[in-house]
Amino acid sequence: MVIPVASCEYCGLDGYYGRELARTRHWIIYLAPSQRYLGTCVVALRRKCRDLSELMDGEWADFAWILRCLESAVRELFNPDLFNWSCFKNSAFRSEDPDPEVHWHFHPRYSRPVRFGGETFRDREFGHIPVPLEGKVPEPVMDELEGIMRERILKFLNEGDDL
Repeated sequence: MVIPVASCEYCGLDGYYGRELARTRHWIIYLAPSQRYLGTCVVALRRKCRDLSELMDGEWADFAWILRCLESAVRELFNPDLFNWSCFKNSAFRSEDPDPEVHWHFHPRYSRPVRFGGETFRDREFGHIPVPLEGKVPEPVMDELEGIMRERILKFLNEGDDL
């Protein structure tokens, strides 16, 4: 499912978060359209919220659970060296009427090339901040990635507090 949102160079190629992988009470996990870093996702709040300081305790707790599940799922699938999390809203302020929304960028990072779906993913900026450049992959690869990511994320989300 494609959800239109304000344009964000870290989130999407055409101003949307991507393919929905899972939902919790407060958040939606999307597979980002740009896979410059294999397994890149966006975690978006399910309500309108401008600033992190406006998040409620339950939303923070739910986000912490998602963080644990998403990192566990991607670690199991691709074994990245580290995870970068960020909450950028800069691009919203490039318009005359900015309307930022709280969402998190999840970038698994790799010190080595990773093969998936017949493609080789190289993290050329390993050890540096993620670069917001397009990393488009063939549609069949995105379909396969969406399937295994959804399956693994749901596995961890459904396991409860056993992580």
